[in-house]
Amino acid sequence: MQHTYRFLLVFSLLSLAGSQIGRAQSLVSGFLPGKGHGSFVVSGTAERYQSVYLAPEKIDRVPIFDRVEVTSLNLYGSYGLTDKLEAVISLPYIQSRGFADEQVLRDQNYVNKRAGLQDITLLLKAKFFSKEIGTNVLDVLGVVSGSTPISDYKSNTGLGYIIAIGNGSSKLSGQGVVHLKTLSGVFLTGQAGYSLRDNSAPNAFVAETKIGYAGPRLYVDALASFQKSDKSGTDILQPGFTGFFPATRVDYVRLGVSAFRPLAKGFGLTVGASTYVAGRNLGKSTGLSGGVAYNF
Repeated sequence: MQHTYRFLLVFSLLSLAGSQIGRAQSLVSGFLPGKGHGSFVVSGTAERYQSVYLAPEKIDRVPIFDRVEVTSLNLYGSYGLTDKLEAVISLPYIQSRGFADEQVLRDQNYVNKRAGLQDITLLLKAKFFSKEIGTNVLDVLGVVSGSTPISDYKSNTGLGYIIAIGNGSSKLSGQGVVHLKTLSGVFLTGQAGYSLRDNSAPNAFVAETKIGYAGPRLYVDALASFQKSDKSGTDILQPGFTGFFPATRVDYVRLGVSAFRPLAKGFGLTVGASTYVAGRNLGKSTGLSGGVAYNF
């Protein structure tokens, strides 16, 4: 029965939260679909930010662009290769829009909108250990993932790239996951790992905690996710910053909620919301999303 709602942990709004420098994605849950089962999700996300977390403090306006709105169409699919091994693929199309004055755009040769396919992500998740603790079940899983830009979107030097749709780096990540599920449907998931990046983007420690309820007719969760970049990165507009945004340190704490309601014949609806509550070199973004999911 768990494959009826499993894919909502992996997707909905929690799968994409935007910033002017990078994207924070949550593609990992503690559930597995089972051999031959999987899901496909199409989700839309709308986000905006005006305040920006810089170092050493937050500022009230986005430099040059005043405020930024990000919309995306997210495609996600998963498939159970075995009962203990799952493959996941994800691809977003993103449009990032600023609100710079037209005279500034002409003088600096900037644009107010950038759009395109961003980074394709491939992920493998495996269960290595499972133990019953009374009526509860504790699972330990491992995840490896890789992502790379799928289009030639620009992320270069200059303040005009504040609204770039990504940092143009390829990433290789590994994570450990601990997942506790109870007989009542309440669950708790914790994960932590490390992400290696190229294109001068600093490597980063990533972690996430999720608590929720997964039942046959309803799924809800709340999460807190965290990223801490290596100190090799730079800070925007600080000594050592060359204007190359992919090289900046991007730290954040993000909170989110999501819900899923299954409908007939494998279809279901997703909704979600998320916001950044702390960060470094990224926009204080808040977003909403909704989507349609098919589970098989």
